[in-house]
Amino acid sequence: MRRFLLIVCSLFLFQFIMLAQEDELCGYWLTLKGNTQIQIYKAANGKFYGKVVWLRYQKDRLDLKNPDENLRTRKILGLQIINNFVYNPGSKTWEKGTIYDPENGKTYNCNIWFDGKRKDILKLKGFVLGMKFLGREAIWIRESLLKK
Repeated sequence: MRRFLLIVCSLFLFQFIMLAQEDELCGYWLTLKGNTQIQIYKAANGKFYGKVVWLRYQKDRLDLKNPDENLRTRKILGLQIINNFVYNPGSKTWEKGTIYDPENGKTYNCNIWFDGKRKDILKLKGFVLGMKFLGREAIWIRESLLKK
């Protein structure tokens, strides 16, 4: 009986640790240039999303590069640019999501991961057609790191 309880408790603890790692993505992130802040959050469906919550310049900037002419009048501020990411505990990455780049109006498949053991530096790799070697990498910095 003790062995059974130990196994059950271990499974619960393991599940709790995995959820904690998964949710470490949530928070406020600044682009490397420091001109855009993105809030990443976990939705009720268990997937991760992110939206632009602050712009250093042009706070009323519109999504003029969007390929859909009907969306070119929407503001960048408040725009959801990270969509549908799920956590892969094996590779410790968030995958199967997309990222929208308002600078060029394109949406890319994307993977997100932390830079080594540092939980305050985020790496993003956007790519097309499943060809990760053709992608572009970006680095975001957790905002709390800058306040230290």
